[in-house]
Formats: sequence, structure tokens, C-alpha cells
Amino acid sequence: MELSIPHRSLIHSKFSQSRLCNSSIHLSQRLLLPVHLPQRKVRLISTHLPSTSMDPTVPRASDTNGSPAITTAQGGRIGEVKRVTKETNVNVKINLDGDAVAENNTGIPFLDHMLDQLASHGLFDVHVKAVGDIHIDDHHTNEDVGLAIGTALLQALGERKGINRFGDFSAPLDEALVHVSLDLSGRPHLSYDLRIPTERVGTYDTQLVEHFFQSLVNTSGMTLHIRQLAGKNSHHIIEATFKAFARALQQATEYDPRRRGSIPSSKGVLSRT
Repeated sequence: MELSIPHRSLIHSKFSQSRLCNSSIHLSQRLLLPVHLPQRKVRLISTHLPSTSMDPTVPRASDTNGSPAITTAQGGRIGEVKRVTKETNVNVKINLDGDAVAENNTGIPFLDHMLDQLASHGLFDVHVKAVGDIHIDDHHTNEDVGLAIGTALLQALGERKGINRFGDFSAPLDEALVHVSLDLSGRPHLSYDLRIPTERVGTYDTQLVEHFFQSLVNTSGMTLHIRQLAGKNSHHIIEATFKAFARALQQATEYDPRRRGSIPSSKGVLSRT
């Protein structure tokens, strides 16, 4: 079967091709034109993006939750304490808006391990250095570290404007389960109910757990409730306690954007005194 094309169509086709070649706008230019337009649009959009739009240290108009933008720009809510007695020399620095940095050396290895939990699970920067009379026992160092951490928290919280104030968390660790509830009320109180089955974990006297939290509560002005819901292993029970405390404290110290920087109290004040 043959396909015949009229002579007139061939002439028209050649004529069209000739006109296209003689045109001042070439075919290649027509093809490149739509390619350049979207590229130019992308460049224009990118040049209008502020270079600091993703920088968390730059205050933004939307940061109205208790002025966290100003705080962040200044490096965070930080408390720093030096406590020196005839028995101990303790240095503590805590950043509530930190990155879970832990640098702890108290001379009591198990206490260092627990302070690391406070940083890791609360997302605080916790720096504690202590030298004490641990040749006698760990009592004085454990107590003064708790007192210094509580004072550092008191400093970092300031007037406690815009924070949630309350924190509540239950932390499991294998068979152990511990519940912690706290209120940054300015009124120190500890309710403690742990049933730790052994007298020591390593060289650490397990009686010192309660004493640590009592010391911290006294200087920070915190209401703290600790309840053991389950557990048989002493290490697990204590570590679950510190993890639950860290998470509850994180909740309580975070900003509530709806408060717009106001103090979370009907009295209008939350203070240690």
C-alpha cells in the first residue's frame, strides 16, 4: 500500500521551514526560554529567605511563651553555685535550657551516675564538681551536692515566669517502676516512699537517696513526691527515681505559651520565701 503526499503540502512544508530558519528567534531560543523562567523563580525565592530564619538563638515574634527567645539568646536559664564548708567544696552549674551535657565528679561514682541521668533525661546541662571528706563516708558530700543543686535550680528559675510549674512522670526500669510528682511552688516539702531492699549499691549507702532529695528540696523550694510502684533491684529502683525526677522537672520548667510570661500562681508570686 502506497502513501501519497500532495505536492502542495510538500511545498508548504518547505516554505514553513524556510520561514522558521530566516526568523530572528531561533528554535533553540524558544526551547531555552521556559527553562530559564523556573530557575529564575527559584533564585528569587531563595534570596528572600532570611539567613537567620532557622537559627534557634534569634528571637522570633512567635516566641511569646515566657520570653524564651530572650533567655535562649543569652545562653539559657543558668544557676551557678559554689558551696564551701570545712567538710566539702562543691561547684555546681546547671542550664535548664541545655543540651543534656553532663560533667559530674563528686568522688562518689554512683551519685555521678545518677546526676548523669538528671542531665540525659531532663535535657539539662549539669556540671558538678565536689571534693569532700569521703574518707569518713559519703554523707556530707552527698548532702552538700543536693543543697548546691537545689540552690542552682532556685537561681536558674528566677521568678518562675511562664513555666508550667507542675511536673509528673512515672519511669520504668525493668521490674522497677517509680512515680514522681512535683510542684515548683516555693514551698519545700518531700514525701518519700522508696523501699530499697539493700543497704548499699556498690559503695553508696542507699539511705543517702532520701537525704539527697531532702537537701535539694530544702534549697530549691520544691514540693516533691516520690512513690515506688514496683521493684526489687536496688539499682533499678534508684535509677528509675532519678529518671522520673528528671522528666518531671523538665515538664515543670518548660514554658507554657498560653501564660505569655505570667507567673503560674493565683497569688501572682512564686518564691522560696
